[in-house]
Amino acid sequence: MKNVILAGLFVLCAMGLHAQDATTVKEGDVFEVASPSGQEFRHINFPKKNFIIKRGGVASDKLVYGEKVVVTKVSTKKDGSTEIQIKPVDGGRFYNAIPSVSVDYEQAMETGELRS
Repeated sequence: MKNVILAGLFVLCAMGLHAQDATTVKEGDVFEVASPSGQEFRHINFPKKNFIIKRGGVASDKLVYGEKVVVTKVSTKKDGSTEIQIKPVDGGRFYNAIPSVSVDYEQAMETGELRS
């Protein structure tokens, strides 16, 4: 019985440590935008191509690949996931039209859309 309790406590502690590691992102952290896992970005919330064009931008994903970005805001959603706001480090705009975008942090890191 004692071993079962100890094993249960160990599992709970390990889960608590893992949850803390997932939210270690803070304002000012710098990341790099990588290519999406599919044809489009799923976890970096760039607007649709037609919106970029209407704003006078260039709707080519090649403009954002390898772009260094800085975290400007960190928030926790109701489901416990972390959402961040990012903007280009150089002060420019994504697609020459969008100043900042939101990102589902954990999913973007898992799929490789963001790299540290």
